[in-house]
Amino acid sequence: MKAAKIAFELALLAAGIPGLLSAIELQPDTLKAWDDYIRNADSRMHSRLDGELPFSWTDEAPGRRLRIRRGEILFAPVTGRGTQSVAGGLIHDWIGATFIPNATIEGLLAVVHDYDRYKEFYKPVVADSKILACSETDQKFSMVWQHKILFVDAAIEGQYQAHDFALDGRRGYSIANTTMVREIELYGQNDERFLAPGQGNGFIWRMYSIARYEERDGGVYLELEAIALTRDIPPSLRWMVNPVVNHLSINSLVTSLRQTRDAVDSLARRPERLVSCAIGGPKFGNVTAGAGD
Repeated sequence: MKAAKIAFELALLAAGIPGLLSAIELQPDTLKAWDDYIRNADSRMHSRLDGELPFSWTDEAPGRRLRIRRGEILFAPVTGRGTQSVAGGLIHDWIGATFIPNATIEGLLAVVHDYDRYKEFYKPVVADSKILACSETDQKFSMVWQHKILFVDAAIEGQYQAHDFALDGRRGYSIANTTMVREIELYGQNDERFLAPGQGNGFIWRMYSIARYEERDGGVYLELEAIALTRDIPPSLRWMVNPVVNHLSINSLVTSLRQTRDAVDSLARRPERLVSCAIGGPKFGNVTAGAGD
């Protein structure tokens, strides 16, 4: 799912402010803050598995499940107003949920695992996508995002590892995190080139997502927490940028969930198109990620 799209648009917006677009390098202190934050996110996931918190965000507030079942896509910031400043960067963390009527977990995972078609499911921001390797529960895949906000036209390649966890016949979750992120200069042109990881404009440095799903009430509840690390926005500009950042966060998360819902619904009506990467994709050895470690 397109967790990266949210932070990508936010970082492009920030970079598009006159005077802010410039080369920046990921610093060790920034990366340490990110690692600490992800450990906390994993800890929250373990609290859900241990019963200290409801398994799903959908069940944390009265009436939330009913609203989602009726067709609303609900969302909220997980941290502060959706962003948290750390040394040399910003961490974006948002969560949203939708209900897919008449769907099954099998049908949802068929879409989630069809990485070669992400460029169809999540266009136009996802310009390219492909499966790199997979087994029954583990996957490696890549995506290229291309987007333009204001005068900034950027392309990013991300490589991911992901793992699925089945809790029982009706509940499960998936975790995906980036193993490499590179900016692409002059994307699509003969002289395009990849920058080294951690170099460039700091549009995206790291991404991490937790998707939870539950088959219930004649369909599947899907919720996605999207976490990303980007360059910082100077404090003097945050008063101007933050309202627009919040609007982009909400719009991007809602769009991603809606596109996933639409893809599951569309492919469910054409079962011959359903694909399992574990059957059709290249194989590899053990991969683990996040809360399943």
